[in-house]
Amino acid sequence: MTATPLDAALNDMVAAPADDAARLRFYRAFADAELFLLLEEEGTAETLVPRVFDLSEGAVLLAFDAEERLAAFAEGPAPYAALPGRIIAGQLAGQGIGLGLNLGSDPSIILPADAMDWLAETLSGGPIETAAKPLAFAAPKGLPEALAVALADKLSRAGGLAATALLAAVEYDGNRHGHMLAFVDAAEGAQEALARAAAEALTFSGLEAGELDVTFLSASDPATRSLARVARVFDLPAPLRAEPAAPEAPGSNPDRPPRLR
Repeated sequence: MTATPLDAALNDMVAAPADDAARLRFYRAFADAELFLLLEEEGTAETLVPRVFDLSEGAVLLAFDAEERLAAFAEGPAPYAALPGRIIAGQLAGQGIGLGLNLGSDPSIILPADAMDWLAETLSGGPIETAAKPLAFAAPKGLPEALAVALADKLSRAGGLAATALLAAVEYDGNRHGHMLAFVDAAEGAQEALARAAAEALTFSGLEAGELDVTFLSASDPATRSLARVARVFDLPAPLRAEPAAPEAPGSNPDRPPRLR
């Protein structure tokens, strides 16, 4: 089958095991990927029973980034739940259970239990709310390309949550300088998700002690016009057309992840 984005990230990490940037790119891709978790039996919206394998590395669950890979491993149809990698990591945290990714395919990897613990802890760190008065905006200065790439990747998955995002250098009162990411015309209820996406982009960019301020503006706000003159622009994808409501499948609601038992 055709190589997937997760394949590329895994190959880069395996090829350069000492490269922290490659490792972070893989875990960013893993967290955002939809994975197909192999189950013992058909699950419900509330509870899933994963199939547990006792390997020499310890107990692991198995997940695949394509249904075809799961079916090839299971040698036919098998029960599964489609879950984001971040949800799987969060459910496995502290359980002493690792995850086999795409076993039987090339590339594949067994992620140990402590990798799931680390990822869950990393993703749990959300944005911190602060207040400051911006005095002036300028074009981004010395912005690491790793952060720009991570932001572009995260925002490409935020279709419909805002019209656009503007990134600029900012000077605050008190002579504090930094960078600001302003989301323009954010959808109702989307602010937390957008702020978390920006925080994760910063985390997975590998910048130590990096900061990125996030704000929300309307297109008619005077600050938006000032920002637009100097900012780096990230256009978010248009929202997907709504489809008729369907019964909720196991793992399909990220706000109500099923419990693994």
